[in-house]
Amino acid sequence: MPIPKAFTPASVADARSWAAGTLPAEGREIRFRWQFRDDQGAAGGRGRVRLALPDSARLDVAGPLGSGRAAAFVSGDTALWAEPEKDVKKLVPNYPLFWALLGIVRTPDDQSEVGSFTDPGTVGWRFVHGGDTVDYVRVSGSPARLYAEVREGGKIVGTVETRFAPDGQPATARLVVPSAPARLDVTFYSNLKAKPFAPDTWTPPEP
Repeated sequence: MPIPKAFTPASVADARSWAAGTLPAEGREIRFRWQFRDDQGAAGGRGRVRLALPDSARLDVAGPLGSGRAAAFVSGDTALWAEPEKDVKKLVPNYPLFWALLGIVRTPDDQSEVGSFTDPGTVGWRFVHGGDTVDYVRVSGSPARLYAEVREGGKIVGTVETRFAPDGQPATARLVVPSAPARLDVTFYSNLKAKPFAPDTWTPPEP
């Protein structure tokens, strides 16, 4: 991840304004293929995210022929439910990283220390809260890229690189978790304006 060498102190309000620019204009129905690898082996399949603004998402993934199903309801930086929890956490160990896979930056809270960096073609932000740090770097070009790295207590939880298609929608994304080690690769193949979501979208699947 191309982390800038120095950040200039900035305001939470400015950081939130920049992060808001990464949100889509409306709810989205996103479909993707995924491939996960760690020292235990590899798995893959298809998935779907139903995104409701500003910060709610229903994640569903499944392996070949519908095997290995998992789902979660994410609100902000928290999963209100995840089924099965261990399988969801294996794929997504941290929810700012989940949002970064979709090309979306999470805003800092009021207690965060914020720093920014601007250079031709590169914008960076650092949000520090206690012993936790989130870095974002947006690089223009073809393709444009968003990088995110989350550290807790100085230890890297994971790093995301998301690449964008010419229309500005995410095309591919990769999450690397060094402690496992593990890697999740995502290829987006459909990203459409969502129709109104049914109420049961946000409820856990039946056992």
